[in-house]
Amino acid sequence: MLLRNVSMQIPLHLSFHGLEHSDAIETRILERVSKLERLSERITSCRVAVETQSNQHHKGRNFEIRIDLVVPGNEIVATHADADIYVAIRDAFNAVTRQLEDHIHLRRGDVKSHGRAS
Repeated sequence: MLLRNVSMQIPLHLSFHGLEHSDAIETRILERVSKLERLSERITSCRVAVETQSNQHHKGRNFEIRIDLVVPGNEIVATHADADIYVAIRDAFNAVTRQLEDHIHLRRGDVKSHGRAS
């Protein structure tokens, strides 16, 4: 497992399971985490797991990216799998970005939260 401070604020835990560490993949993930940090300075930690899965229905492997992002009062999780690791990274980070944006809007009061009906 790799532990890096992407910046002075976000500790990144990056792990590879079932595949060798790749500087190119690490660089792409660091770039995406840096974008998340620019979106919100309240992120307290980010854990990214890169895994391979054998797919019995298709030849080759699927790559799964799981992102756990912690912000005060919430944990945001996104997972995406694809045969192309860079597509899996892109889609997982796009999903976590949308969830983080929703969290930011709710905290600011930009979006009305609907209470549960009694």
